[in-house]
Amino acid sequence: MLPVLESLLRKSIESKSEVEQIDQQFAELSERIFLTGGMLVDVRACATLKAKREKAVQAAKDALSEINAIGVQVKDLDVGLLDFPALVNGKIVLLCWRMGEPTISHWHGTEEGFAGRKPIDDTIH
Repeated sequence: MLPVLESLLRKSIESKSEVEQIDQQFAELSERIFLTGGMLVDVRACATLKAKREKAVQAAKDALSEINAIGVQVKDLDVGLLDFPALVNGKIVLLCWRMGEPTISHWHGTEEGFAGRKPIDDTIH
């Protein structure tokens, strides 16, 4: 299942990056308008850019929804961090995977977070 999740996660990350780039373009345009006291704006180009942004936002939301529907929690989109809730010895723990890791090889308690990651050993089975 990791290849499917990684693909969805990459799609979310790429879409987020596209939204951030478009937001930067709009911020730069706003600054130019402000600094020049106004200017003619290519409304068609702005509308196209806005539609592209909305499409990227929806693509990210769709991919994140698919990940959540599988029962996996996205903890950090910038890092590519996923948690997999699991019942171990009667206690809920989070199996932890970061994009680029070959397998799920760490876990942490529900209150510990990434900083509390421990390698999966014989206590987790």
